[in-house]
Amino acid sequence: MDVQFLGGAGEIGRSAVLINESLLLDFGMLTDSPPQFPVRTPSPDAVVVSHGHLDHVGNIPALVSGDARPPIHWTPPTYELAMTLARDTLKLHGGTLNCPFTETNVRRVTQVSETHGYRESFEAAGYEVTFYNAGHIPGSAHVLVDDGETRLLYTGDFHTDDQRLVSGTTARPDADAIICESTYSDVEHEPRETVEDRFVESVETTLWEGGTVVVPAFAIGRTQEMLLICEAHDIPCYVDGMGKEVTEMLGQYPAFVRDADALQRAKSHARFVTGKDGQRKRITDQKAAIVTTSGMLSGGPAMTYIPEIRANPMNKITMTGYQVEGTPGRDLIETGSAEIDGRVMPVSARVEQYDFSAHADRDGLLEYLESYRDTPVVVNHGDRCGAFAETLREDGYDATAPEVGATVTVY
Repeated sequence: MDVQFLGGAGEIGRSAVLINESLLLDFGMLTDSPPQFPVRTPSPDAVVVSHGHLDHVGNIPALVSGDARPPIHWTPPTYELAMTLARDTLKLHGGTLNCPFTETNVRRVTQVSETHGYRESFEAAGYEVTFYNAGHIPGSAHVLVDDGETRLLYTGDFHTDDQRLVSGTTARPDADAIICESTYSDVEHEPRETVEDRFVESVETTLWEGGTVVVPAFAIGRTQEMLLICEAHDIPCYVDGMGKEVTEMLGQYPAFVRDADALQRAKSHARFVTGKDGQRKRITDQKAAIVTTSGMLSGGPAMTYIPEIRANPMNKITMTGYQVEGTPGRDLIETGSAEIDGRVMPVSARVEQYDFSAHADRDGLLEYLESYRDTPVVVNHGDRCGAFAETLREDGYDATAPEVGATVTVY
């Protein structure tokens, strides 16, 4: 198989992997100013999508422009998440260069969509394809592509440890070559239980002291994880932003979450914010945790909450995810101030960061790849792909790290 990396090689974002010019795996975008897209838009015979995060699905509707109508294969939650993100992109950037598709394109995606469960093989562009649970977010999948001679495993994003929302991956299908993500290849995560205990203690202390805690969280996966934690520890909480819609949707797919009953309890425990009649400003005095988008403070209801609570040192902002360089969230952590809605605001509220990552860390990646010690490994989806490939080679692996635009041949 000839495998070309149209994005996501040596970088995190705009993942797009093209096999023999006929089968496309993912087609995402890199959120930047301006956003970046794969280096070209191919005309594949079929598209297979690993999971519903913007860096893997953000540009999918652009594939069904003109006369192109390739079938798009994904799990049911991934389809739902992709459509949610596409509609949000249209709302925010429709009609500009930051949105390379139209409302018509988004409607066409629904016409060519084909959903599949885990371990249910299907045909796509002449290949036999199988999804395996990747343990990243609900619906996330390892993708096994078999042409009858070569079995290529595309890991997508994955986690080997359990989260409250989803269980870690246990799937290790036989493969002749593997394309492996490497997001946290140089990081060792703290044990999840330790991170959660610190977070809970911090929030409970702040609420007991009379403060409010704003919990910026990614809408997909992270918001639901934080709601599960709040319910398990009986922390009063609100939920706001796109995470509300995603939480409601995931309740319709109990087979794709670790504990559907726990998610239902978390949804019932949280109070959903409507945003009407000044509600957001009022609840900043409620001595509760407010779980809200955006996870990096670059938009969403966080733009209302942060100005309201920033001046009181009794309040707290708990960042729950990685903060990309140049984002307001990163600036807040590093400098104590951030640009919110066009104004640089000093923040007296306490700021903390917690690693609730949904990716495997260095040990998790190495543990996963131990099952593929005699298998060529192509490293992608990371900003230190070359260094991780070198580490693997020193340990006896046949490992490479191509650049964006490069083509590699696997056998």
